[in-house]
This record gives sequence, C-alpha cells and structure tokens, in this order.
Amino acid sequence: MANVRLQNLGINLSGNQIISELDLAVDAGEFLVLLGPSGCGKSTLLHAIAGLIDVSAGSIEIAGQDMTWADPSERQIGMVFQSYALYPTMTVEKNMSFGLRINGTPKAEIERRINKVAEMLHLTPLLKRKPAALSGGQRQRVAIGRALVREAEVFLFDEPLSNLDAKLRTNLRRELKLLHQQLQSTMIYVTHDQVEAMTLATRIVVMQAGKIQQIGTPECVYERPVNLFVAGFLGAPAMNFIQGQLDAQQCFVSESLSLDLSSYVFAADGECRGDVVLGVRPEQIQIRDDGQFNGVVTLVEPMGNHLVVWLQAGAQTVSCIVNQQRSFAIGQSVSYGVDTSKISLFDPRTEQRL
Repeated sequence: MANVRLQNLGINLSGNQIISELDLAVDAGEFLVLLGPSGCGKSTLLHAIAGLIDVSAGSIEIAGQDMTWADPSERQIGMVFQSYALYPTMTVEKNMSFGLRINGTPKAEIERRINKVAEMLHLTPLLKRKPAALSGGQRQRVAIGRALVREAEVFLFDEPLSNLDAKLRTNLRRELKLLHQQLQSTMIYVTHDQVEAMTLATRIVVMQAGKIQQIGTPECVYERPVNLFVAGFLGAPAMNFIQGQLDAQQCFVSESLSLDLSSYVFAADGECRGDVVLGVRPEQIQIRDDGQFNGVVTLVEPMGNHLVVWLQAGAQTVSCIVNQQRSFAIGQSVSYGVDTSKISLFDPRTEQRL
C-alpha cells in the first residue's frame, strides 16, 4: 500500500478548466471516496491519478515518487472502470491474467495470483466461463479481480457499481468493504451515490464544480457539514432547511418554529444573530403527542423498516423519519418536536456553516 499526494493540481480539458489548485493527501491503507454530482470533476481527478489524462499544473506523488508524467503502467495502480470492459472471447481466468501475461509474469506466479484473488472474490467455480455466461455482478467481480491480481500499490474505482441493480450493489458494496479490510490496500473510489460513500469510506471528499468542499469521516461530513451544498447533498431525504432569525439570546425563530439554541457550538469563535438557515436532519424531527409544534401530513413514504412522513408546517415543508409502527392519513394534523443536539446553522449569504 502507498500514499497518494496531489499538490496544486490543475486539469484543463478542451480549453475548459475542470480542476484548479487542488490539494489532496490520501493516507496509505485508507479507503477514500470522492463524492459529488455528475460533472463535478471526480472521475477526471481519478483518471489524472491513473495517468489516463494529463494535468495542466501541479504534481501527483504515489508512494513518495513523482508520477505526474509517468506512464500509467509505471504507477503501480490497479483500476476498475464503470463498464466491465471484459474480452468476450476470453474466459474469466484469461481476462484476469491478461495484463500479467502481457507483462511477462511467470506462469506459476500468474496461477498463484489468479487462485488467490478468485477465492477472495468467490470466482473459483467461474474461471473457465466466458463473460456471456456471467451475471452483471459476476462480471464486475471479474473486473475487480483483474485489478487485484496486479497486487498494485493503489486501487482506483470509477463508479464500479452504478450499472448494477440495487440488490447487487448492496452485495458488492459489502464485498468491497470486506476486501479492503482483508487487503489493507490504499483505495480511491469515485461515486455520486451517498450510500456507497457513507458505508465504504474511511474518509469522504465531497466535490462540487472541480473544488473540494469538505474532507472528513462519514460521521463528520454527515453531522457537521461545512456548507449548504454538503448538507443538502448527503442524506436521504435531504436535510431540511428552514429560514429564520437568531436573536441575542440564541433563540431561533421562524414562521413555524421557535427553538432555544443557546447550547449550539459555532464553527468559529463568537456568536451570531440575524438571518440564518437552520438545518435539521429528518431523523431529528419526531412526531409525538407532546410535540410543541404542529403540522399537517402531506405525504407518507413506506420504506420497509421506517416511514418518511412529509409535513406542511405553515409555508415550510419538512420531512421526518418515523421508526415506530404507526399509520398516518393525508391531511392529518400531528404534533412534532425537534432534537436540537445535532442541528446545523448556516449563513444565508455565504452558505457556510456558522
């Protein structure tokens, strides 16, 4: 395993500046996830690390060696793409060993690596099959295995699960996490799926428009988002945003809420007053008989082990998660409370966390 360091990185494609002045340090052995919407530059950044596209500025170091202009074959990386890209006329075994055979790896060593990775990925019974005889999940495991047999310093994953159905994504997500625990390799993973990011990552890098918005553990990014974009991008349903004012006693007041936030810890020293945006996760809003606020049920979404209930509270629509076995009718009036222990406050002008 190896660390990866990007310094003052710039990427220009077809005259468009995709990424500029980007710094990122990936620790050896960590599972780092690049998360963001389509077009934010996360895949472009991954391809630059792999050497598939040139950078316009800055440097790329892998294991302490400058690899900015090194050929992809010299970077000691294994890459898994969104498409399986398997040779249809080759067996699983031949697909996995193709790169090793091209590089002149001894036959005994190829066999050792293939057997080891095939056992790890539950591919041993499939080694003599061709891709047409495999399911989508099996094909993706072969693509992952093709990267693993290289025994590289760093593994790069470019949205490898996006073409799979929900059940297969869940299964392969678990296998990838177990694989990382077993190998302890450095892995950099690109996705727009927040569930993948939250479940796989040791750290998440949230990106927007070619810029890093926040870097942190899944818990930190979810519970203490640095701005409105990060707060709204993570979470399903997304964080509720409520416009209001904060008075001198740190009481938040809006059309539908009045909350004592005197225990709130600001991101910077000092206090705040005036216009603010209150961020409340759906699980922080509890429908209960003794709730101090009132709303009307407008939509109920059964999710199996919980309900997502949407309430109209004045002009504000809020979502909340209900874990108990309860039923709600559209138009029903309910009472609710707000858990203020993990709320967030944002400046409506800068959109930064207060």
